[in-house]
Amino acid sequence: MGESGNPSVKIFLNTSTTAVDDDIAQPDNFALKQNYPNPFNASTTIEFELSQAEDVTISVYDLLGRQITTLASGEYSAGSHAVTWHADDITSGIYFYRLDAGDRTETRRMVLLK
Repeated sequence: MGESGNPSVKIFLNTSTTAVDDDIAQPDNFALKQNYPNPFNASTTIEFELSQAEDVTISVYDLLGRQITTLASGEYSAGSHAVTWHADDITSGIYFYRLDAGDRTETRRMVLLK
């Protein structure tokens, strides 16, 4: 204890700095998420993420590979996005949706139940 009867307290401060390298590659957040709900009736939401602004196309295909519709086409900014497919005039079945963004492509499966 100190002379006044109070315990001594020592505080140490770390005043060093850390350099930040701007050339470090940012994580690649390119992702096509599973639609929800799935299975769905009438409409479903499809979310995707981009690490940078890119031209994007999201298309829906049937089991035979025929394109049913295009849900998105154009430039999207970096970040999270969502599109909704209203499939009121489409028959029940298994469908695939594909995200094309730059030189990357990802495909997922969804089920329409009426």
